[in-house]
Amino acid sequence: MDAMSLLGGRSVSRETSERLALYEGLLRKWNPAINLVARSTLDSLWDRHFRDSVQVFDLAPDTARIWADLGSGGGFPGLVVAIVGADERPATKVTLVESDQRKATFLSTVARETGIDVTVLSERIEAVAPLHADVLTARALAPLDRLLGFAERHLAPEGMAIFPKGTAWREEVSQALESWRFSYQNNDSVTEPGATVLTIGGISRV
Repeated sequence: MDAMSLLGGRSVSRETSERLALYEGLLRKWNPAINLVARSTLDSLWDRHFRDSVQVFDLAPDTARIWADLGSGGGFPGLVVAIVGADERPATKVTLVESDQRKATFLSTVARETGIDVTVLSERIEAVAPLHADVLTARALAPLDRLLGFAERHLAPEGMAIFPKGTAWREEVSQALESWRFSYQNNDSVTEPGATVLTIGGISRV
């Protein structure tokens, strides 16, 4: 099956497809040792992780030049963003923040093997100097109110945060609005019914 079919009809270049396939092979090789993704999701890797990450890339503005992904783990969505962006938005520079040294080593290995130019920071998010990102992403990292604290530190004033959230996203938004002011749009997830991808701007403390 080709990448377009595996990504739900979303076309990518042959080079991007080959890089994603190489990424898949490395993830399957490393996963037993450092648990990059839940073993139960390996059979649906392209949909559950790759396609899920590509939808985040597609929601970001074309004008973004600095992209920061927090708690990158196995590379979702940040490393997929970098791989797709290398072909489609080469001016965008991606930084992956992952405090677990083993996972950071994996991310660097995939970047090297696929020829992707990314910056990997093996530090705690709170310790990283402000990244001034045009786009900030994080997947399955923390509740929304905590993510907004990270965004306050690392997002440029006019930047956009993009956070995939599960079916309880409305409750997370309500809770976050007790401490934060922000504008948001919910975009239905293409991979999980009832889930959403939040695009958020105008973040400030109440």
